[in-house]
Amino acid sequence: MKKSYTFLAILLFLFIQPACKDSSKTTATLPGPATAVKSVWINGDSIHYIEQGQGSPIIFVHGTLGDYRAWQGQMDTFSRQHRVIAYSRRYAYPNNQGVSDAADYSIVPHASDLAEFIKALNIGPVHLAGHSYGAFTILATAINHPELVSSLTLGEPPVTSLLKLTATGDSIYKQFVDGTLNRAKESYGKNDTSGSLAVFITGVIGDSLFYSKIPPADQASMKMNMIEYQGILNKQDFSPALTCDELKKITVPVLILQGERTPAFFSAINTELDRCLTNKSLIILPNSSHGLQAENPSGYNKIVLEFINKHSN
Repeated sequence: MKKSYTFLAILLFLFIQPACKDSSKTTATLPGPATAVKSVWINGDSIHYIEQGQGSPIIFVHGTLGDYRAWQGQMDTFSRQHRVIAYSRRYAYPNNQGVSDAADYSIVPHASDLAEFIKALNIGPVHLAGHSYGAFTILATAINHPELVSSLTLGEPPVTSLLKLTATGDSIYKQFVDGTLNRAKESYGKNDTSGSLAVFITGVIGDSLFYSKIPPADQASMKMNMIEYQGILNKQDFSPALTCDELKKITVPVLILQGERTPAFFSAINTELDRCLTNKSLIILPNSSHGLQAENPSGYNKIVLEFINKHSN
């Protein structure tokens, strides 16, 4: 199984300067081809991002335990034809938001951030491609701000409210909470961070050995993104509770991606997305589970680029 984790090791040595309120301050430079890490002030916080290329804009939105670096396997390929942007969502590296009991770890602030991010860069409407929690983020953004969106690529968003529409949804959700979230929370509460991550990744990937195969440097990179992870374990808040009627209001083209070996938790949600959305297609990505673009980057790039090119002006 092919994975694109190795690029993260060298990125652990990035030098990040203090964030400021400038709309596009350069804060770091990636090794290799010059790609500046910039920041923009959004909803009271500094949000970091990278961009490459020219043309119709694409924004990549990462999932839990990730940051803008999750899309290094996509940036070069997509930037040959498009202006490609990957940003770190609130709480993700190298942003500076801290742990807070009062913080909202649901999708709501992320969708608000994304809408303001698009407005701040003055690039709407844009193609949005998201993975997991990032896919949920772009879905909520499209519902709240349809004027900002050209197309959606949904990489298995955890829209748990859709499980209630299925005959087995309640049991699938309970199994995920009990078998993954609660067990991961228990390990994390015992200060066993690696054990907690192993449980969580086993639950979302469906492979108990997956975490152990990730190089130590890349496991360390995941541990840079524990704030949102901790919030999800503690609050288990997957709001907003989207309905089928709300999804039917989305008129832009939607690509629903599903890993060939993805767990039932995500495949059941994808089935409902496919049923509720109107202008959509569902494609199975071979040789992958929930990791999608990380597990099969070449397959992901081919499918998603063809979809975006088809719907670009």
